[in-house]
Amino acid sequence: MEPVKEEEEVYSWREVNLPALSPTAAAEPELERETGERRRGRDILIAVDHGPNSKHAFDWALIHLCRLADTIHLVHAVSSVQNQIVYDMSQGLMEKLAIEAMDVAMVRTKARIVEGDAAKVICKEAERLKPAAVVIGSRGRGLIQSVLQGSVGEYCLHHCKTAPIIVVPGKEAGDASLI
Repeated sequence: MEPVKEEEEVYSWREVNLPALSPTAAAEPELERETGERRRGRDILIAVDHGPNSKHAFDWALIHLCRLADTIHLVHAVSSVQNQIVYDMSQGLMEKLAIEAMDVAMVRTKARIVEGDAAKVICKEAERLKPAAVVIGSRGRGLIQSVLQGSVGEYCLHHCKTAPIIVVPGKEAGDASLI
């Protein structure tokens, strides 16, 4: 008797070509606070979308988690990587966040747009990168709604075994931005 094999999901993705943020972006930039050998940075995965809670989680990660020499990996899940309109909107978001990351925390950014369910995409990317942390914004749904509909953060907490998961609570509508 042969073991039953589950179907392998097709894993489609597209790299995002981010603009050079400085004239020496191709080479490692020398930073004033660093001396001698450039210390080894960490990889930090940040799940992003077009919502305000995602932006709040991104801002939180830049302020509280990122340090010089780190690289943040932005991951955005979409229904189809072949849809040019969706790709262009996502690329614009990634470029804006990459510029902000360089301005605020002086960290490098890599971005990837991945096709599929957001929770599964985040876990697969975490397995691939083995980051120091995975940062996700919460939707702000109540306990009952989360139990009935499921939650990306909850799925990642249970299924992502390669890195700690940081679920950043959403900010209230009237709260000021962190950055």
